[in-house]
Amino acid sequence: MIETPIWSPTAERKAESRLTEYLKWLEREKGLRFADYDALWRWSVDELEAFWESIWQFFEVRASQPYTRVLDARRMPGAKWFEGARLNLAENAFRHATASRPALVFRSEIAPLTEVPWAELEREVARLAGALRAMGVAPGDRVAAFVPNIPQSMIAFLACASLGAIWSSCAPDMGAPSVLERFRQIEPKVLIAVDGYRYGGKDFDRLGVVEELRSKLPSVERLILISYLKNSFLENSTGWNDLSSTEKLSFAQLPFDHPLWIVYSSGTSGPPKPIVHGHGGMLMNTLKSLAFEWDL
Repeated sequence: MIETPIWSPTAERKAESRLTEYLKWLEREKGLRFADYDALWRWSVDELEAFWESIWQFFEVRASQPYTRVLDARRMPGAKWFEGARLNLAENAFRHATASRPALVFRSEIAPLTEVPWAELEREVARLAGALRAMGVAPGDRVAAFVPNIPQSMIAFLACASLGAIWSSCAPDMGAPSVLERFRQIEPKVLIAVDGYRYGGKDFDRLGVVEELRSKLPSVERLILISYLKNSFLENSTGWNDLSSTEKLSFAQLPFDHPLWIVYSSGTSGPPKPIVHGHGGMLMNTLKSLAFEWDL
């Protein structure tokens, strides 16, 4: 049976795509030509160092210090990428800020369709980053979040990344035992939590779970509460809207493999296992995905 693709890009879309731009750049700057997508993919697999260096150069990754080599050795685990480079993922995100399009587009059962301009996102990230720094958060400290996919989550993540703090999150529909068996392993210094969420037209209050998380995570020194569902208050917490800072947004310059965030395995075959992603690795994989898309 002949398989028919569900979708294929038009010739016009191909011509305007990031992938075509990347192919033209490779030919112009590296003298490389590829007959088709499969040939490009094969080169990216066989010539690891040349491929990943081309991604760095094509996207003009911003770094305060250059790398001394792309890859020390082709081994797993233990491979070291872009040694010597110092950078920050958040800085590379904000360098593309523009007034021509929003940074975030958001809608939920509570909030109507909302656009967050880049300038507003930068102000909010700077405000939270300054507040976290005032709380004593430094590079390597963990900040845990009990939040849904809302603009405050992206603001908090970028603020942590700008400081070199390590982000980790769990969705608010998870029960306290599941969240605790994850967050206890990483000993967060700050907990950012939402008061509740709405799903299927029904409100779910999570303040009781937040209180339990705080009481059973002895490493947590500060609780930041997001009043998302209603105007909520918890003793010995700081409201999201009460955070303040006059600092301008700055970016800690970090090694390529400095931890960015921690995710977890499912926990179906034992306790959930923390999995660390670094600033550089996450940045480069995101850029690689952009380079290989027809429609971006």
